[in-house]
Amino acid sequence: MSPAGARLLALMKTGLDAADPARSLASFLPHPPKGRTVVVGAGKAAARMAQALEESWPKDAPLSGIVVTRYGYGGLPLRRIDCVEAAHPIPDQQGEAAARRILDSVRGLGAEDLVLALISGGGSALLTLPADGLSMAEKRRVTKALLASGAPIQDINIVRKHLSAIKGGRLSAAAHPAFVLTLAVSDVAGDDPAIIASGPTIGDPTTIEDAKGVLRRYAIDPPPVFSESLKPDDPRLARADYRLILKPADMLAAVRAEAERQGLSVIDLGDRVEGEARERARAHAELALAARPGTLILSGGELTVTLKGQGRGGPNGEYLLALALALAGAPNIHALAIDTDGIDGSCDNAGAWIGPETLAKAQALGLDGAAHLAANDSYAFFAQLGQLIVTGPTRTNLNDLRLLLAK
Repeated sequence: MSPAGARLLALMKTGLDAADPARSLASFLPHPPKGRTVVVGAGKAAARMAQALEESWPKDAPLSGIVVTRYGYGGLPLRRIDCVEAAHPIPDQQGEAAARRILDSVRGLGAEDLVLALISGGGSALLTLPADGLSMAEKRRVTKALLASGAPIQDINIVRKHLSAIKGGRLSAAAHPAFVLTLAVSDVAGDDPAIIASGPTIGDPTTIEDAKGVLRRYAIDPPPVFSESLKPDDPRLARADYRLILKPADMLAAVRAEAERQGLSVIDLGDRVEGEARERARAHAELALAARPGTLILSGGELTVTLKGQGRGGPNGEYLLALALALAGAPNIHALAIDTDGIDGSCDNAGAWIGPETLAKAQALGLDGAAHLAANDSYAFFAQLGQLIVTGPTRTNLNDLRLLLAK
């Protein structure tokens, strides 16, 4: 990797360090209640959040609970909180069993008890409990179709909330009359609590008809059963509070500050960049080609891919492959893109990187970038070039981080 590429990797590490929920969680914790404290949680940051909670909670104050995270994202030393692992992004039986345990753990609590809900991105798939009368097989079918459709997470989670027995405020309802405090790490544009992990502790303004409308829009056959979510004025949600402890804008601010400290000029596109990965790549290529030397183009958000081919790869790989094609070997432009959870789509890499030589290297290896893009096969393209970025489990999730550097 060139010095410019190494510089981008260092800025990426700055972003990932800022994305660690343990840096901020303790400052949001309440005092222990008179009664019990029960911890529940779901998401890719759940284990790290549980660990930070245990380290900060008074040793003589009762604490117990269960959180669920992605396979490989547990493994942290926990003494009082149980951490189980399940599948993401397509739910499995382990996630269903964990959701049942979580729901059971908050039932029967009293008004002097406290539920601490640790919620982060990925929780929608991990905290999966089909609505009464809906099979797990049917829920998996709908989830697969939505993920392949190119639908944004807002639309996907509207459907998820109306196929669930625990999302869309139902977790808080089960805990009533205990006080429910949610500590959340945002992975959605706009940081809407009702969208993060499909809002298990938050009232939901959408309806079954909205969910059906999403499925019609993407030509997906509806399931036989829907379930109405709890609305924001439901009295069972009156004793629930929500605190956002970390959001994508925090990560971008840290990267921007470090880049400016290094003397770079920063174009910050913000944390709400969405849309088809290849389309955003073409737009960002135009910005990079017009930028002055020493400019960093920074963006977050979550891009999507409409699957038409049979290849492997996630939105960040697709973005970078389309970006390389649009730049066509333009000199002195380097870029990387990762998903901060360490998983680009469903592959084992967080993302990849490109430089001016990427297409020439590919051509020398007999790789056709345009053909790989058409097949949605960015993973194989970058794997053969040795340009994947593999972080392993990051135990956080603040969505994508994209960096373009005009040297």
